[in-house]
Amino acid sequence: MHPKALLDAASELVLRVLRLDHPADAVVSRFFREQRQLGPRERATLAETAYAVLRRKPLFEHLARSGSGGRERRLAILGFAAPRDFLKQALTDAEKHWLDACDAIAPAELPEACRHNLPAWLVEPLRAQLGDGFDALAQALLQGAPLDLRVNTMLQKRELAAQELQALGIDSVPTPYSPWGLRLAGKPALTRLPPFQQGRIEVQDEGSQLLALLLDARRGEMVTDFCAGAGGKTLAIGAAMRSTGRLYAFDVSAHRLEALKPRLARSGLSNVHPVAIAHERDERIKRLAGKMDRVLVDAPCSGLGTLRRNPDLKWRQSPASVAELVAKQQAILQSAARLLKPGGRLVYATCSLLADENEAIATEFGSQHPGFAPLPVADLLTGLKLADAAALCTPDGAFLRLWPHRHGTDGFFAAVWQRAG
Repeated sequence: MHPKALLDAASELVLRVLRLDHPADAVVSRFFREQRQLGPRERATLAETAYAVLRRKPLFEHLARSGSGGRERRLAILGFAAPRDFLKQALTDAEKHWLDACDAIAPAELPEACRHNLPAWLVEPLRAQLGDGFDALAQALLQGAPLDLRVNTMLQKRELAAQELQALGIDSVPTPYSPWGLRLAGKPALTRLPPFQQGRIEVQDEGSQLLALLLDARRGEMVTDFCAGAGGKTLAIGAAMRSTGRLYAFDVSAHRLEALKPRLARSGLSNVHPVAIAHERDERIKRLAGKMDRVLVDAPCSGLGTLRRNPDLKWRQSPASVAELVAKQQAILQSAARLLKPGGRLVYATCSLLADENEAIATEFGSQHPGFAPLPVADLLTGLKLADAAALCTPDGAFLRLWPHRHGTDGFFAAVWQRAG
């Protein structure tokens, strides 16, 4: 495609994603369905351009004030994910001079908001948690996330999976913490490859794998993944159980559970039972009260730990939406806890960076439920033989706390309790 046509398409896509009325990945997918003539290379350039604008929106809007032409075109030029020589074939002489001037601006000359590119409401709580580490987090969130895989160890060992991928021209390294993970170099297309189609590998961030590992589900147990979504952690838990026992995958979205079915078929698991529920107090949940050995609550959250993948969330979330989520998280955790039998394990997790959705929820639950004894996560991970387990946790070892700038994963939190008895 000619550079001018590609820049025009990028400008239109930037216009659509900046409406912020739908998740960016859904907007991009819809755009590509409408533009079927686009090849893989053009699609990659357009998607990366849109995500670059979302990641650096304050910076690009600041720079765009000095340009000319349509706002979306100026933003698309600044975020264009292709070599400058290619881009400049689409630009007027005035646009070329303006872009060169923008490129020459040193970061130190920019306002602080244009360096961290986060909304003001999010800066304060993150600074309070991280102190001097805030800038490193902000820079990490401006990068794309790596592509992590989970090897289905029921079907193949991790070493053999890496060898199979290498034979297909895909380089990988073992993830530093998860014993099931491989991290790929680049983002190759996987869906048509035999190891993917035959269920030997699944795309899953290393942090998400660690949540399943922390549940430590055993053969023959009764286990619930309370907010299963599309089932990534469900599949990891089922494999850890070696397809024995009974694993319930609950979610309020029947549509998301439908997406689990083809993955489940590939995985070889026969112990997973997807169940669509109306809400956390559904009668189908009440009938299972006191019967579960383990329950994972990966609660609906702001998703702010996934900003490398979903940069639109920092513009679509707000203090009001987080407050609504906190109330929902409290209700879900209390309902899920009733499922546990005496001696059972409860794991509460989010992919949020905010203490309000994490430590605050865990502390309040613990104070209201003295029959649930907190289990220090650092000790649990050490028992699972994870390298440098304490570095994955809060300083007191109580909770799992993963950060993109420290651990290379999405941001994750987890707290663990054991029911008395």
